Amino acid sequence: MDTAVLPGMSEQTSDENARKSRWWQWFSGSAEADADEPGMEPQISRELTAREVWLPAKRRMISKIADFLIDHDLEVLPMTLTVAYECVTGGAPRLAQLILERTEKGLPITLSWIEEQRGESTHDKNGEALAVLMSRLEDSLDEFSKTTSGARNATSEYSSALKQHVDELEGVGRAGVVITELAALTRAMMERSIAIENELACSERRAEVLQSSLEETRRMADMDHLTGLPNRRAFDHMLDREMREAREAGETLCVAFVDIDHFKRVNDTHGHPAGDRVLKFVGETLNRIADARCFVARHGGEEFAVIWRNHTVEKAWKKLDAAREDIADRRLINRANDTPFGKITFSGGIADVFAYPEKSAALKAADEALYLAKQSGRNRILKAGEDPGPLVKAA
Repeated sequence: MDTAVLPGMSEQTSDENARKSRWWQWFSGSAEADADEPGMEPQISRELTAREVWLPAKRRMISKIADFLIDHDLEVLPMTLTVAYECVTGGAPRLAQLILERTEKGLPITLSWIEEQRGESTHDKNGEALAVLMSRLEDSLDEFSKTTSGARNATSEYSSALKQHVDELEGVGRAGVVITELAALTRAMMERSIAIENELACSERRAEVLQSSLEETRRMADMDHLTGLPNRRAFDHMLDREMREAREAGETLCVAFVDIDHFKRVNDTHGHPAGDRVLKFVGETLNRIADARCFVARHGGEEFAVIWRNHTVEKAWKKLDAAREDIADRRLINRANDTPFGKITFSGGIADVFAYPEKSAALKAADEALYLAKQSGRNRILKAGEDPGPLVKAA
């Protein structure tokens, strides 16, 4: 349908009204019924105001945010409103995906869980930014060290050559005043070259100290400061490296996820400081199975991750299950008030990385095995694809 240009109305004004009319249809939906009828198109009799254009969109956005809070039974708080807005608008895709996965598993979306995920997300972003900065600094330092080392060597060689020629010139100094003055000038140049050589040597030493400090900072950025284990970012980097090297060497590679059972109950009953001590205890126990072929990390919250190089799934399962039994046999006491923690256990899922086409598929398989271990009674390790037996309602 052609749009007629009214007398006194420019083509630009007509196009602007047509564009705003389409906005109105999109945001308000008020013209959809008319547009669906054959031969009918929405008509606009006046120029829409900015409020009329954007108000329906704002209302729909607020409705989506409200639905998010109601669906997940969340209180109306600044933090929950921010989370809802980010998830609805796509500002936090990773958090939205985690919420979807947790909802599909029938697990509740609680304030404490959201705070934990947002905290880890912020830490990961800061850690990644720090890692990028450190990498750039290290590259610059390497280049600086090479430059100063080359300059110092060249300066040293230049000084030696100058000294030799100066000695020769001074030996024939009686031949004339000009030669003597030239020798003095050359000696001054030689002394300056030696000074530059010393300065460059000092710069090299300072660069070495800074390089060492950066390496220590990188180690700290890859560490979980509560348990002392490598963190999730370090785990991701290690898994990529181990996959590459194991594939080149023709070796097997296994990955496992471990989650402490009923950890929220520990925090609720004994408090978060006591919960932190339980996390450290489990981390220390798992770390005892780590060696040159086994890498243990805290993956986040009460979850740990383990990588085994050159281990079959069965061999890795036996080592992990032994650690599970060790923890389950302990009877821990909260030393702050001499209250027993009760039985602390964990569940786990383990998968053969190279049995799947991609890394993400292997990680998902291990995670699903962990979830089945939880559903089938907890305090057990399941191999990916293993029949878990009768399932119970996961809490």
